[in-house]
Amino acid sequence: MVRKAHLGRVSDVDIRLLRVFRTVVACGGVSAAELELNVGRSTISRHLTDLELRLGVKLCDRGPAGFALTDEGARVVEASSRLLSAIDNFQSDVDEVHQRLTGHLSIALFDKTVSNPEARLPQTIALFDEIAPEVTIEVHVEPVNAIESGVLNGRFQLAIIPGHRQSNSLDYYPLYAEQMYLYCGAGHALFDRPEKAVSRRDLRQCKYAGIGFHSPNMMVSHKLRLKRSADAYDEEALAALILSGRYIGFLPDHYAKSFVERDAMRRLRSDVFHYQSDHAVIVRRSPKPSRLVQEFLDCLRRAHGTLGQSG
Repeated sequence: MVRKAHLGRVSDVDIRLLRVFRTVVACGGVSAAELELNVGRSTISRHLTDLELRLGVKLCDRGPAGFALTDEGARVVEASSRLLSAIDNFQSDVDEVHQRLTGHLSIALFDKTVSNPEARLPQTIALFDEIAPEVTIEVHVEPVNAIESGVLNGRFQLAIIPGHRQSNSLDYYPLYAEQMYLYCGAGHALFDRPEKAVSRRDLRQCKYAGIGFHSPNMMVSHKLRLKRSADAYDEEALAALILSGRYIGFLPDHYAKSFVERDAMRRLRSDVFHYQSDHAVIVRRSPKPSRLVQEFLDCLRRAHGTLGQSG
């Protein structure tokens, strides 16, 4: 049992131990973190034990049965993300005084962003690296709701998401549009039926798979009265359901293209069942974005030719 303790003032040692702990969590265990941290398992385990003693809580179970966070450990991960992000932002602010771009930039994306040719993120990263080669970039792929909360709590400094309802605590800058069409997979009852022979009623009688959180996908499916029979939380999972031949569902045309070309999917009534998903970059409204974030926004603007006003 871990001895209960009061942390008191956070020291440099505590911060170093928290960074080790976060790396172990990100890697999924002590053994997997060896290469990332470039230290041995016994040293990592000792650091975790030291941190548990400092905090007075058991952070994780580790051993032959595998690695698993405790409830307290999960809360410490969230709290440490906010703390370490604040420290990195402070370092960036100090570097700004010396006109240097250093530190850490954490970015979040919604699923299948990079496969859209309109999403010029690779070009943006290349532009940013030219002006800020010392900055460490971290890119995450998350569901929209997790991305928004991550930007609000400081885990992510900026993110690119499909537009839907907006938060008063975030600024939204339009980037590009994505075309969404309804698809079925090979083996589905409608796959070989001529396009004009597929009625709206036929589609509304099919089992529909949709994104399981508030999103343009969810809003459109309700409006079109499609019968939701399965939930997916990213587009990879949605594609798996459609490819089973048992469900219909909306996918971005750029992502579905490869499946269509090998006759694994086909569009359904593209004249009616389609919509446009507008993507935007989001940043926290307060505190004001750091110079690091502003520079990345400027690179997005240059890569896309323009970056709309916040709305």
